[in-house]
Amino acid sequence: MQEKIDDLQRRREEAYHAGSERAVERQHGKGKLLARERIEYFLDDGSFHELDLLARHRAHDAGLGERPYTDGVITGWGTVEGRKVFVFSQDFTVFGGALGEVFAEKIHKLMDLALKTGAPLVGLNDGAGARIQEGVVSLASYGGIFRRNVQSSGVIPQISVILGPCAGGAVYSPAMTDFIFMVRESSHMFITGPDVVKTVTGESVTLEELGGAMSHATKSGVATFVSDDEKACLDDVRFLLSYLPANNLEQPPVDDLGDDPDRLCPELDSILPDSPNLPYDMHEVVRSVVDDGEFFEYFPHWAKSIICGFARVDGHPVGVVGNQPMVLAGVLDIESAEKAARFVRTCDAFNIPLLTFVDVPGFLPGVDQEYGGIIRHGAKLLYAFCEASVPRISVITRKAYGGAYVVMDSKSIGSDLAFAWPSAELAVMGPQGAVEIVYRRELQQAADPATRRAELVEEYTERYANPYAAAERGFVDDVIQPAETRRKVIAGFRVLRSKREDLPQRKHGNVPL
Repeated sequence: MQEKIDDLQRRREEAYHAGSERAVERQHGKGKLLARERIEYFLDDGSFHELDLLARHRAHDAGLGERPYTDGVITGWGTVEGRKVFVFSQDFTVFGGALGEVFAEKIHKLMDLALKTGAPLVGLNDGAGARIQEGVVSLASYGGIFRRNVQSSGVIPQISVILGPCAGGAVYSPAMTDFIFMVRESSHMFITGPDVVKTVTGESVTLEELGGAMSHATKSGVATFVSDDEKACLDDVRFLLSYLPANNLEQPPVDDLGDDPDRLCPELDSILPDSPNLPYDMHEVVRSVVDDGEFFEYFPHWAKSIICGFARVDGHPVGVVGNQPMVLAGVLDIESAEKAARFVRTCDAFNIPLLTFVDVPGFLPGVDQEYGGIIRHGAKLLYAFCEASVPRISVITRKAYGGAYVVMDSKSIGSDLAFAWPSAELAVMGPQGAVEIVYRRELQQAADPATRRAELVEEYTERYANPYAAAERGFVDDVIQPAETRRKVIAGFRVLRSKREDLPQRKHGNVPL
């Protein structure tokens, strides 16, 4: 028996050091952690339980040479802050982390187990895509991962961490997960690399420009979060998990940060500029209201005219959406509508209440926006809010004009509670534009058009640029002093925790993709 135990220990030791010394040195030389080092850093100490340690490829005739244990991916489960998490970590030191049949079977097994047990799945991606030597088998194996991504979508949180190259079909699994983390200078995602782009289109582009972290964080809207190094990235993943439930049947974890729920926010009474045309930073409003000023922003580098992110109110996680007057006056455009829609649907899937701060002058006008499909993309956000069944509270701080006001979780599309500051302006459009349309003939006939225009703008502003007409009709539940915002929001979410909605029987809705 001892011989068999010794043989097992030998095999395990071989599996723990599957990559060649040269490959390990190259990985460390790039400033990157090994696959096991990443898991050890990410999970609670001593909590990792590995699956399929001794798995090896069966492609004997594929010209792969050796048959290292693990086949290039490490899979298993452990805990993060004591909560169960499933994780796979691609090993670039074994076949360059390329995916083959057995590699994929290990991930399939892990994904099935995560779904059955209702726990988050975190993928640490650092591989070269499909294993060419295994041909179509590798491609079919990717299909099994994609299908499981979709089956798990909205059931368990799926998080992709890009820690190396991710190309071709390998980018589509991360694209279907809920969050994508990337690291500056070392993470890359693209369908075709710079060489192929040069050959096909004649464009010269660097690896970083084409598929680097900041390219995807600022331009494509692929990278949800970007970190400066691998350890900071894994720390951010752990922090994100603190806001998320294990699955769609559970409530998000509560964490009392010690912030007084009865605290007033007197700084909000003076945060708005005297002129309605001057900007202010919506981040300051959010941080004033939420617990301990802690706000974990979602897509902070992309579509910056709207801010989204996770925070806590009264110890409970909430998803925050707010127009950002500092960027394009807070208008809704194609990218901001898409960003917010994705965030709203993610929060709704995982039982995270929504808190919306509204200061929106409208949709961004222009030929590019119209041709780009602002109607369709704006409808995504409208659809997302209308579909959401979690508790929803909106706070109108200033401008709430036209269809954009309706889209930003207005009472009419299902917001459970709508509050407005005294500075709120609810109208079809701004005073200047409204006067030009409604009083066009009178202005043309006026002896002094400029003076008459100023008088009409003042009348319109006094009549419509306030929240009281909406409050009289019940479109706003209460007009509140800005300093009271935190108290009102906490009281609202407390009463809404028992909210239940009977949804219609259907296979699924047809969101305007």
